[in-house]
Amino acid sequence: LHLFSFLDKNSRKSLAKTCHQMLEVFQDPLLWSLLNFHSPGELKKDNFLLGPALKYLSICWHSQRVKVCNIEDWMKNTFQKDFCYKHENIVSDFLLEVCNRCPNLLSLTLSGCGHVTDNCILLLLKNCPNLETLKLENCVRITDLTLEAVTLHGRALRTLHVDFCRNVTRAGLERVREKRPSVTLSAERSANMIPDSKPEKKFMLEKTSRKLVQL
Repeated sequence: LHLFSFLDKNSRKSLAKTCHQMLEVFQDPLLWSLLNFHSPGELKKDNFLLGPALKYLSICWHSQRVKVCNIEDWMKNTFQKDFCYKHENIVSDFLLEVCNRCPNLLSLTLSGCGHVTDNCILLLLKNCPNLETLKLENCVRITDLTLEAVTLHGRALRTLHVDFCRNVTRAGLERVREKRPSVTLSAERSANMIPDSKPEKKFMLEKTSRKLVQL
């Protein structure tokens, strides 16, 4: 187990193919308390074990392709929609597996996961009651609903980051600070960024605001 711990996931899988004893080590849950992924495609590989021993999970996608995922859905052209369609459910489906198999998760980091929704985080908070650290960076579909879920279900949460998540608001952040003052909260640039909304929606909001001013 000690020697395996120095290897990456692919090397562990290759070594496990050499004999039955190595395979037993590969399948030992103690080896899989921490998992780091650097792209959604890695989640589909059969080179790791997902189970109750998992404590620390990180999915960080730092690629130019992330920019396509971060474009508002109503602004995407056909090519961009086709590109996202091929992988938009990979992270969400994986997190559902985590909800079902990893109740002892302590820390989750998601960076550049533009298709992860509030519902995924809500289910994870419900099914992983020991979660202490939740770091979300550049996850554009995360909104105040996630912040509300934190106040309701994040009983063990000690650290919450929603950095560069442009669809959270100051009101949502203030609610977390009010309801969960013990949580260390970071929201770099989030509430200062422009939230997603269609032009006609913006126009209706401006029109409504002008009417209220006139009244």
